[in-house]
Amino acid sequence: MTVVAKLGSSIVAGEGGELRGDVLDRVCGQVGELHRGGENVVLVTSGAIARGMRALEMSSRPSAIDEMQAASAVGQGGLFRAYEERLAGGGVRAAQVLLTASDLQLRTNYLNARQTLGRLIAWRVVPVVNENYTTATDEITFGDNDFLAAQVAIMLEARLLVLLTDQAGLHTKDPRRHQDAELVSEVSEESQLEAYEIGEHTSPFGLGGMRSKVAATMAGASGIGAVICDGTADGTLLAAVAGEAVGTRFTPHPERASSFKLWLRYAKPSHGTLRVDNGAARVLRESGSSLLPVGITEVEGEFEAGDAVDVASDGKTIGKGIVNYSAEELRRIKGLRTEKVRELLPHASEEAVHRDYFVLT
Repeated sequence: MTVVAKLGSSIVAGEGGELRGDVLDRVCGQVGELHRGGENVVLVTSGAIARGMRALEMSSRPSAIDEMQAASAVGQGGLFRAYEERLAGGGVRAAQVLLTASDLQLRTNYLNARQTLGRLIAWRVVPVVNENYTTATDEITFGDNDFLAAQVAIMLEARLLVLLTDQAGLHTKDPRRHQDAELVSEVSEESQLEAYEIGEHTSPFGLGGMRSKVAATMAGASGIGAVICDGTADGTLLAAVAGEAVGTRFTPHPERASSFKLWLRYAKPSHGTLRVDNGAARVLRESGSSLLPVGITEVEGEFEAGDAVDVASDGKTIGKGIVNYSAEELRRIKGLRTEKVRELLPHASEEAVHRDYFVLT
């Protein structure tokens, strides 16, 4: 089994973009110890933009996509070398893996990325993963790489996701502003999250701690345990992997969904929304049935057959699926029974969304 550990910008780089070598020394030392003990480890790192900003003497994080891409290009090589040299000191070989959002959104690319990472792990190499900012064509959506870390953990069916921040974990209040803030040791229900805060320091290079909560929730919903803990403190990664009381531990869902449905839920973007009546919503939730055109009341967005769409009822999203029709076709046949649909579209599929390509959210 595999452990995925994510290092945020706030622990990789200091206020001025300088590398926090002492933190990387401690984390890589722990990775080496885990590796020697037989664990498979994947590192997901932020910090390429911060390192580029440092080299380019930029005072604030750029907002334009091309500026972020260029800063990342400057910083990425040195960032990987920092990991490679430290891991090599512990007898561990590292490999640089750069992924774009499209690598996870397209099923064939997703499977290829999983195969490559799996081969590296089988060779006992530690992948050091970052987003490939320089070739991304869309707006950078992984944020501070928490989502990327969660999706890598899901892709590899990891046993644990460890999110290393600069705080001890989730608290009842922001610990930077409230002395009476208490550490939350365990989260077992997603509904608990709204009341808790990380209070993670937001540097000019990072995007704060909210994403860590969401990433841990994604992993937990996929049957993967997650821990948010202080990566600047020595031994926390080892303690988290050993199941010791450190940081905030997220209880995983007892049943892990299929790889395909996890990819559909978390990696493939939606291009529209199908609004359905109460009857269709009920059978989707309770019976695991397919969605037929007769149950659709509204079609929102523009999409083609094979795209993913959200399915909603009474203003709430209930699921996500791959649609068999284009938006234009569905607007013609929404609300119609199967025999009427076949009159209009003789070779059409009976289902708007087949149950095998639908996941409740």
